[in-house]
Amino acid sequence: MCGILAVLGCVDNSQAKRSRIIELSRRLRHRGPDWSGLHCYEDCYLAHERLAIVDPTSGDQPLYNEDKTIAVTVNGEIYNHKDLRENLKSHQFRTGSDCEVIAHLYEEHGEEFVDMLDGMFAFVLLDTRDKSFIAARDAIGITPLYIGWGLDGSVWFASEMKALSDDCEQFMCFPPGHIYSSKQGGLRRWYNPPWFSEVVPSTPYDPLVVRNTFEKAVIKRLMTDVPFGVLLSGGLDSSLVASVALRHLEKSEAACQWGSKLHTFCIGLKGSPDLKAGREVADYLGTRHHELHFTVQDGIDAIEEVIYHVETYDVTTIRASTPMFLMSRKIKSLGVKMVLSGEGSDEIFGGYLYFHKAPNKKEFHEETCRKIKALHQYDCLRANKSTSAWGVEARVPFLDKEFINVAMSIDPEWKMIRPDLGRIEKWVLRNAFDDEKNPYLPKHILYRQKEQFSDGVGYSWIDGLKDHANKHVSDTMLMNASFVFPDNTPLTKEAYYYRTIFEKFFPKSAARATVPGGPSVACSTAKAVEWDAAWSQNLDPSGRAALGVHVSAYGEDKTEDSRPEKLQKLAEKTPAIV
Repeated sequence: MCGILAVLGCVDNSQAKRSRIIELSRRLRHRGPDWSGLHCYEDCYLAHERLAIVDPTSGDQPLYNEDKTIAVTVNGEIYNHKDLRENLKSHQFRTGSDCEVIAHLYEEHGEEFVDMLDGMFAFVLLDTRDKSFIAARDAIGITPLYIGWGLDGSVWFASEMKALSDDCEQFMCFPPGHIYSSKQGGLRRWYNPPWFSEVVPSTPYDPLVVRNTFEKAVIKRLMTDVPFGVLLSGGLDSSLVASVALRHLEKSEAACQWGSKLHTFCIGLKGSPDLKAGREVADYLGTRHHELHFTVQDGIDAIEEVIYHVETYDVTTIRASTPMFLMSRKIKSLGVKMVLSGEGSDEIFGGYLYFHKAPNKKEFHEETCRKIKALHQYDCLRANKSTSAWGVEARVPFLDKEFINVAMSIDPEWKMIRPDLGRIEKWVLRNAFDDEKNPYLPKHILYRQKEQFSDGVGYSWIDGLKDHANKHVSDTMLMNASFVFPDNTPLTKEAYYYRTIFEKFFPKSAARATVPGGPSVACSTAKAVEWDAAWSQNLDPSGRAALGVHVSAYGEDKTEDSRPEKLQKLAEKTPAIV
């Protein structure tokens, strides 16, 4: 990941303004510590902080067309850049950067080229021939982008809020799957997949199509010129990413440079579920595994820094971001700059435990659509900013455009959780990789119950956070929360604690509005809370709030030791139809 900042149409184009742009861009340097670039044209500035992943030697930005009349600053990866270059034979490329195709695609197709890009990206392109500009963000919002407006009429774009919040009168999250055009004067959606309408699909489930499409998604994300690894919690999603990556690593270009030994990383409190499961999967696959530990106090000490980097006060995001933030620091210290991660699967397949209570396939499907549309405010934001804080790039194969289209076209009756048929959450994904002859994973891992990252690193992590917040937020403070924070009022002491830290860094009302709110249980949307009347009395984003579903739910007398046996029995009676 890189950091981009663009300011277009500002009244002041003095040396002082240039210095200010450089100063603001420096706030993004953690995202791209390898090089800095700045393009100035009259009253327009494009700044870039580079994290070099592809073509480290010549791919510095901003990037240009042949005569430098078009300049572009990009954060992201274009996985199909080689195929796109084949159709741009008449154009002269100066670098091996995957992002250089954007300038030439614009020359060839104008503004209507964004849908040709297969990857994760946020970019701003300036056409100096008529002083027009466009900005765009990838389909799901894997890559962060903000848009703001100055009092002088200038339009601002930045990878993170901290680079524009002080200088913009108003700003907001740039919506995923959209393009901003100065010629047309606003935002329009470029990403319009069939599932976006939330109409219930009827395509029959084909496990081999699911498997093959996901394998392609992982393979294309092995595009790198630097050392990489896989984040391996030992849960289904990260384990499948690691297993598929390992199967195809030897044939990839990355193996020619860095060898075919896959590095995997896991973090947790000592004795946590993730550490145990991660080690087991790593041993099974034969990866070079790095087990990282942290204490509750380590996490608490990092909370302020995490909130500054992740730019949210959402409780579940902060809970999960903190161990990921700590892990990313250690990963970078080992010389690794890119990792594959398992975000997105739970949204696509209804993997969160509250989906057990979905009343019918229509509501199940509509909830998955809502969850995918909101990913840019939650898991995508966490995965990107927690890793980018230390100059590490996270790639997410489950959010591949083609894979999402395939998975979201399946009749949701197949995704419904049906204990009577031996189907637990994400059964369609588990079943697709349940290969008896050439197994991807051990059965009990393949059918391990969903464990949210903030829970899996150790249950005492969340309990410790709550205890810490209780010491710093009094009953009176919480009682008056609606007067202190009338917008998106915190309902718990933990939420109040995070909010006070956020307001210290980002005091403007526009910053507040970038964070979603509303009731949630086990990471549900507000709409899904209605599925079970008991949930409204137990609003907590932890998976353990799914009472009657999670084997270690709050208030239930379940021991850690009983969990593997129960899941093993479930795996043994689950039918495979591949």
